Amino acid sequence: MDFIEDLKWRDLFKDCTDEEGLREQLKQQVTCYCGFDPTADSLHIGHLQQIMLLKRYQEAGYRPIALCGGATGMIGDPRPTTERKLLTAKDVEHNVACIKQQLSKFLDFESGRALLLNNYDWLGKIDLLTFLREYGKYFNVAYMLNKDTIASRLQTGISYTEFTYTILQAMDWLHLYQNYDCSLQIGGSDQWGNLTSGTDLIRKVEGDKAHVFGITSPLITKSDGSKFGKSEGKNIWLDKEKTSPYTFYQFWLNVSDADVIPFLKRLTLLSKEKIEELALSLQTEPHLRKAQKALAEYLTVLVHGEAEFANALKITNTFFNGDIRELNGKQIKQGLESAPTTTIANNTLLIDALIQIKAAKSKREARELINNNSVAVNGEKRKDLDFVLSKKDAFDQELTVIKKGKKNWFVVLFEE
Repeated sequence: MDFIEDLKWRDLFKDCTDEEGLREQLKQQVTCYCGFDPTADSLHIGHLQQIMLLKRYQEAGYRPIALCGGATGMIGDPRPTTERKLLTAKDVEHNVACIKQQLSKFLDFESGRALLLNNYDWLGKIDLLTFLREYGKYFNVAYMLNKDTIASRLQTGISYTEFTYTILQAMDWLHLYQNYDCSLQIGGSDQWGNLTSGTDLIRKVEGDKAHVFGITSPLITKSDGSKFGKSEGKNIWLDKEKTSPYTFYQFWLNVSDADVIPFLKRLTLLSKEKIEELALSLQTEPHLRKAQKALAEYLTVLVHGEAEFANALKITNTFFNGDIRELNGKQIKQGLESAPTTTIANNTLLIDALIQIKAAKSKREARELINNNSVAVNGEKRKDLDFVLSKKDAFDQELTVIKKGKKNWFVVLFEE
């Protein structure tokens, strides 16, 4: 398959301004770009598809530009329903620095093989009159009102600030075309209106000799209709301080059978043959979950590195099959991130602790659990009714882990 056919097989090709022309363009050296607005100090897995698309272009021999929206991030791409909260210049500057560091993990910026740019470097220098005279005159208001992102907000209201966002993104592409010979912009399907604004502006300014192309990919959705990129309502971030590598690994390990092959196609660089092999395994031996394991390993290594993948795998295997005494406090915190956590007094009787952490409703039930060998403390079964939980016996003298039965975990911290 050629490059575009591979994109189509992976469901990464939705709309294109000129597919035939793009095919010709891709026969030579091409520079493409995708923008990332710094609305937070970390990207999340919802950004992975576009990051991996830039990586695909680089692997295919093209030059990608990852554009941090230091300027557009101060405006905000219009949401479908509500106005974005404006960030301060200091917050945007901090977020840009963090995102630049993250993008460097995925793309090779050495020797000019890829570029990492910030649109504040040019948009930040333009005064209002220049904006209106040199750029605003090219945009017909009626045309802009038909853009999906703007049209969807006409009933609820959209500020002039967000209304101008599509112009700023078009100005970005014009600048990149003029200064970096960037002829291709990629984005999710929700960016189609912004992409076509860019192609229109470039042709109006540069004339018909300008051959530029916009291509979108379908947004990722889960088969059950829930929003991709979240677990229990929380974003899955690429920053390990926001989402631990273990939680990141578990998210991919637990994706449904219906979702795993589409995710492998769209978010990894695994070959068609390898993905088809995993798809066959999913049909013939689904209990082995080879596809989920391959996806989780690939993305955890990609985002966090081999060492963090090995750590996540160790935590996973230990909590399901092993002895938690083989883990340290940090690993236990990752593994039990979502477990209920309770703070109790030092030297509390286990019977009383079971009630405080809501593992038992009464002392009678607590005694029965202990007598039935159903309670483990820090990986060791406890049948002593007089057993006391002490800070000195805790992992790293900080936390104690109580397990009730086979699957119910509780984290205990101690009062200072």
